Amino acid sequence: MSVVVPSSLLPASASPAFRGRIGRSADSGHYAVPHRYRLHVAPADPDCLSIAVTHGLLGLDATLPLRLLPEVPDAPDGSYTALRPLYEASAHLYAGPAAAPVLGDAWTGRIVSTHVPDILRDLALRFRGDGPDLLPEEHHEEIDALAALCADGVHRAAQRAGELGLDTEEGARREAEEALGTLFAALADLDARLTGRAYLLGPDPTLADVHVWGALVQLDTVHRWHLDAAALDRVAGFRALWAYAQRLAARPAFARHLDVEAVLRRHRAHCRGREAAGAGIRVVDWSGTV
Repeated sequence: MSVVVPSSLLPASASPAFRGRIGRSADSGHYAVPHRYRLHVAPADPDCLSIAVTHGLLGLDATLPLRLLPEVPDAPDGSYTALRPLYEASAHLYAGPAAAPVLGDAWTGRIVSTHVPDILRDLALRFRGDGPDLLPEEHHEEIDALAALCADGVHRAAQRAGELGLDTEEGARREAEEALGTLFAALADLDARLTGRAYLLGPDPTLADVHVWGALVQLDTVHRWHLDAAALDRVAGFRALWAYAQRLAARPAFARHLDVEAVLRRHRAHCRGREAAGAGIRVVDWSGTV
């Protein structure tokens, strides 16, 4: 059964956290069956892109259909009209946003999960089939740590640096410098891990590579618009890291759902920040469209 946080306990902009899981057998209620589930994603969103890449690496087109949504939701509250019936069927009197991603159950017409980490784990563990082992047991903790590094050390640090970087107040400038320091330290850590290696944790890709690649896409396609030229020059200096990002971008599972223009349209639809000199600097030619 899915667990949902009552909408009265959530911020106005948040969607409820449906936390159903895919079990090992029929006794668990939700279990891996071909064609039972649907993944609803808007790949211009970084969380949805990570799910789409994982889906591609596992080769799940024939067993777990991917339903693609536009980059910008079609309702003012960030909802997708196509997802509204799923949300309303899954939570009594639901009135919040109907956001992506969603792992839906076609048998019941209800949501299994909207929680990205759980969806990624269940794809890797329950729908793997003959696909690669994206979540090796011996690397669980390291993959979680790298996911946290991407979220805090790359995404949030770059976002914070961009928000404060053009502020002339001394305290804000100091905070921006601290955020940049966090970002550079995270990138240096990743760069060192990748020197002389094709992937982060061995000879094959894992969820760690999905997390890191997605963070690099966001950094080079979204966050760079709010960082100054000096910061972007330092970011571009991590050569092993960006060569790795370029290699993965050439792989079909990573490239298939990456639309840089769509990422930018989604960003510009809600971003109110000022652009900085770094907007003109691009580290990776992700798709040749920017």
